[in-house]
Amino acid sequence: MRAVLETRRRAAAVRVEELEAELERVRADLVEAEEVLRLRAIGLEQYLEALAEEEQPAETVAGPSPRKPVGPRRAVPHRHNAAGVEDLSVDYQAVMAAGGDGLGARRAAVVLGWDSASASRVEGARARLKRLVERGWLVETKPGRFTLPSGLQADEVVRPGGGSSGRSSASG
Repeated sequence: MRAVLETRRRAAAVRVEELEAELERVRADLVEAEEVLRLRAIGLEQYLEALAEEEQPAETVAGPSPRKPVGPRRAVPHRHNAAGVEDLSVDYQAVMAAGGDGLGARRAAVVLGWDSASASRVEGARARLKRLVERGWLVETKPGRFTLPSGLQADEVVRPGGGSSGRSSASG
């Protein structure tokens, strides 16, 4: 009986040693995986900072504040029913101002002051771009790339001083 118990004790001791070795391997893998995660998080932060810096001129040219405006939402009128870009909400005006040289959903999210790393925010920006296409304000030149239509020039969208773009001179 003593031999059986001794054999079982040795087997248990071997099993403990095996599990301890496996635990050390898993801990080493965990340290390595945490380091990879840390480096990728840093890389993502640097990319987003660079993207935001790249988009800074577009926001300053756009005129509207980069903050999200507070107020009621307005429907997007069809372009042929609107007097001009000023009929759009402030958010849509900012998107239109940035759309002169081609605009993607991620850049539109940045223009709107949203977190461009958030998939839901990027999709929200894409929905706004698609709505502007449906209403004739933008053209989707290729999938995911939105520009101003040929009849609407970028200088018409970006109004210096934020004033009206010639409404008072129209005969009525």
